[in-house]
Amino acid sequence: MKAVRVTGYHEKLLMDDVPVPGVTGPHDVVVKIGGAGVCRTDLHILEGQWAEKSGVALPYTIGHENAGWVHAVGSAVTNVAEGDKVILHPLVTCGLCRACRAGDDVHCENSQFPGIDTDGGYAEYLKTSARSCVKIDDSLEPAAVAALADAGLTAYHAAAKAARRLRAGDRCVLIGAGGLGHIGIQVMHALSPAELIVVDRSADAVELALSIGADSGIVADGSQVEQVLKATGGKGAEVVIDFVGEGGSTKQGLAMTRRAGDYLVVGYGENVDVPTIDLVSAEINILGNLVGSYNDLVELMALAAQQKVTLHTQQYALDDFQSAIDDLDGGRVRGRAILVP
Repeated sequence: MKAVRVTGYHEKLLMDDVPVPGVTGPHDVVVKIGGAGVCRTDLHILEGQWAEKSGVALPYTIGHENAGWVHAVGSAVTNVAEGDKVILHPLVTCGLCRACRAGDDVHCENSQFPGIDTDGGYAEYLKTSARSCVKIDDSLEPAAVAALADAGLTAYHAAAKAARRLRAGDRCVLIGAGGLGHIGIQVMHALSPAELIVVDRSADAVELALSIGADSGIVADGSQVEQVLKATGGKGAEVVIDFVGEGGSTKQGLAMTRRAGDYLVVGYGENVDVPTIDLVSAEINILGNLVGSYNDLVELMALAAQQKVTLHTQQYALDDFQSAIDDLDGGRVRGRAILVP
């Protein structure tokens, strides 16, 4: 089968021909890929940012946002069958450790992360586990929802966490309306009564945000902190969700957060640099956000089936993987890029 492989850091991806994965364990599921999301994390992988953390042996197949059709199942699999349409939770988890038993499977002590530390979905087939498969509604197609497996799930996890503390009359600032942010906006609109203020450097992205649930938008021109403070009576927002996490957004995001507010960082790329006295005196909470749990993904797919969350995508043939990577890196992708074998 065709598979797009990482052969070296700071080098371009290469297409290769590799064996189709087979079922080797009772809980294995082999999925025919119908769509694989192209994520900024994939760019960071190529830059070597994940090399030490993942410990993956090169070469390997990249791609951690995957959906498709069940191709083969192990002898103990009961939740899915051949032919089922599924989206895949990005982690393959054990189900036995303390985190898994608490429903916090994203922190599984024995997990694998296809596309990060083992073979992923920039390919025609992918082997995963029954524990990772979520059947999707008949109205949904794998290529249309694939990026919800990680980008959408990460955005949902942060937005659902924020929604639990927000009340009517509160304000939530969302920094970034791109691949993650445009999903987070829709989730917040579905889950929270708070006023949603979106900040993005792109006027087109702000326009998109307003069309999918944002109450107001600010084009980042250097005065975005002042504009947010003006819109919040000089106090800042109860919650700021930063889907960017680089280019100065962390400093700006903290400046937009009111006393006793929450600053949730989702995107990454720079350090959070803040004097501890500012945290203590204002009781600001800085919260990191990883990908969501299996149950988060089930809830997100329910919103997708209800058409409350819709991905804006640009599809590319698997053979055109380099164009997708280049377009994402060059800021030419509106929403999410999806590879379709």
